[in-house]
Amino acid sequence: MPSTETPGITVNAAGERTIDKEHRGVRIYARLGAVSKEEAQRRLAAEVARVESELYKARPTFANAAARYLEESRDLRSVDATAWHIRLLTPYIGALELNRVHDRTLADFINERRTAGVSATTINRSLEVVRTVLNRAARSYRNDDGRPWLEGVSPLITMLKENQRSPYPITWDEQDRLFPKLPTRLVRMVPFAVNTGLRESNVCRLEWNWEVNVPEIGRNVFVIPPENFKSKRPHVAILNDVAWSIIEAQRGKDPIWVFPCRGKPVSTMNNTAW
Repeated sequence: MPSTETPGITVNAAGERTIDKEHRGVRIYARLGAVSKEEAQRRLAAEVARVESELYKARPTFANAAARYLEESRDLRSVDATAWHIRLLTPYIGALELNRVHDRTLADFINERRTAGVSATTINRSLEVVRTVLNRAARSYRNDDGRPWLEGVSPLITMLKENQRSPYPITWDEQDRLFPKLPTRLVRMVPFAVNTGLRESNVCRLEWNWEVNVPEIGRNVFVIPPENFKSKRPHVAILNDVAWSIIEAQRGKDPIWVFPCRGKPVSTMNNTAW
């Protein structure tokens, strides 16, 4: 009957030693023969180190997990904003294994963003992306052997305290100074949204097929279908003089979308340009 000297090492009556141990889900097995106890322990330590090295190489980094999350989110309207936050984070934590991403390793990112004058609210949006990526790595992403990319519960990323300011309508002077700074793709969309009260998604995906002529008012309106409006009821967008002039300026740019960008609707107005 073999006897056990060290956990994972057995020796039989003839003095022959065998390594038979499971380390982090990997079986280590080797017949060593009549070697000394010390030699067997050194061989076991070397095999454990080899397994650790292989697992280390296989451990995904934050950049790996973030890239997978972006791929899964490519059809979401928020993907551009998410990609922007990930680009900011990558120089700080991109190369780190997922279990090494936590408050302490994020400290340099937070401090440098604060030094640059970035608000706590904007920094928190980046930290929320970190939280989401880590949660996906712990709950959804799996290696070939079924192990999660991030073992255990993902660390709690501490949000910064935000100074909440009450919302207020901008003044005409503020509007006149803000709108000219917008990029070309937004320079008409934003005034159109302001003058119609439409939600961002309705402006971005506004279709010419929804335009309806109303002879009684001498002007067209847009009837947004129920499936494209939050209340799930058709909504009529009335156009004042400013909104109507924008519609007239957009005619002929695309056969489907009122506000196209390279043949597609603009995904979001609420991005880094805004």
